[in-house]
Amino acid sequence: MLVIFKSKAGGDIIMFEENAKQILDLLNKDTDKGIITAEQTADAIVKLENEIERRKMIEAQEKAERERIEKEEREKKEKEEEEEGKDPKDDRKKEVTRPEPPVSFSARTYPFMQLLKAANKKKKDIYWGVQT
Repeated sequence: MLVIFKSKAGGDIIMFEENAKQILDLLNKDTDKGIITAEQTADAIVKLENEIERRKMIEAQEKAERERIEKEEREKKEKEEEEEGKDPKDDRKKEVTRPEPPVSFSARTYPFMQLLKAANKKKKDIYWGVQT
């Protein structure tokens, strides 16, 4: 399902419901339908900015942990190959495919944050409803 955010302050923002829910839960709003009044936009901006910073710290820690684990696994594999008499450099020539990193919370919320800031500046409401 999709959530379409509308405002006279800017263009429509379309999000998957699960992503919109993360933002709307933070703002104590329902995903089915609702409104962020012009008066509520300043507080919403602060809440969202704080959550973005909090999530950036968590995402950085998770990335560091993934890199640490990858390094340990790589070193373990190289050690095993050395013990077996293989040249670990042979495998390095092969292309390594890594999964794409997940889209960050800040990247997902960027369009909504821009609409929120525009609505605050222009004193306009933001409203939404779910579309299937």
